[in-house]
Amino acid sequence: MELLDVIILGFVQGVTEFLPISSTGHLVLVRELLVIDGVNALAIDAILHFATTAAVMVYFRHDLLRLVQVAMRKLGRLPVEEKDMTLLYALMIGTVPAVVVGVLLEPVVSTYLRTATVVAAILFIASLFFLYAEWRYSVAPPRGRLTIKRGFQVGLFQMLALLPGMSRSGATIAGGMLVGLTRLEATRFSFLLAIPITLGVGAKMTLDLMQEEGSVNWMLISIGAAVAFATALVVIHFFLAFIRKYTLWPFVWYGIILAGFVGYVALISV
Repeated sequence: MELLDVIILGFVQGVTEFLPISSTGHLVLVRELLVIDGVNALAIDAILHFATTAAVMVYFRHDLLRLVQVAMRKLGRLPVEEKDMTLLYALMIGTVPAVVVGVLLEPVVSTYLRTATVVAAILFIASLFFLYAEWRYSVAPPRGRLTIKRGFQVGLFQMLALLPGMSRSGATIAGGMLVGLTRLEATRFSFLLAIPITLGVGAKMTLDLMQEEGSVNWMLISIGAAVAFATALVVIHFFLAFIRKYTLWPFVWYGIILAGFVGYVALISV
């Protein structure tokens, strides 16, 4: 594993974790090119997930601090803003479906579905799903506010991210649009909803890493983490600005092209 390898992996993770373009699809391609496996690959996955989670927590630090204050005030039976309390409950209940399904099905998915062919197929299906969400949005633009029920419904869509090739952010943003949130509100909720899940994924990978034997080049991996963190901060800011003015259509076409490319890599690798 070389310095350039971890920089590329960190950059790819930082860019793709929060854009609706599937980090799995891109990492399948990158790993085919860089040929990274074993204990270092597991360490990279774990640390890069923590790095991108740290980025979204830093970016939304004011929102997170307010939610902590709301929780403390609620426990102290002090008055709180209804909107903030709704967001807190929506995040809590929206996290549950993906956690439950992930615990039950992740071993099956890891064993049988993490192939380039499956990733290519799901990438294509995901693009059609985003296309449908945008079509519905254009026909009847939603004007709804976030509610606890809508938070749970978006959490159900987040379960789709267990499928390799389905973008977590794409599934939750499109799902939020379908249940009645504006595109910007769905995106903001998607980013906040990512925090507990990505923390959990990073923690699980770290536990798996502790059971592996072999030496880990922590210096190189730390550099990759720094790249992922910085890149993710830029991407989050860019995407929020982008989604205020534009639609998901560019990501729909990009996903279709990526599906074809991953499928081609799968064919020539046979």
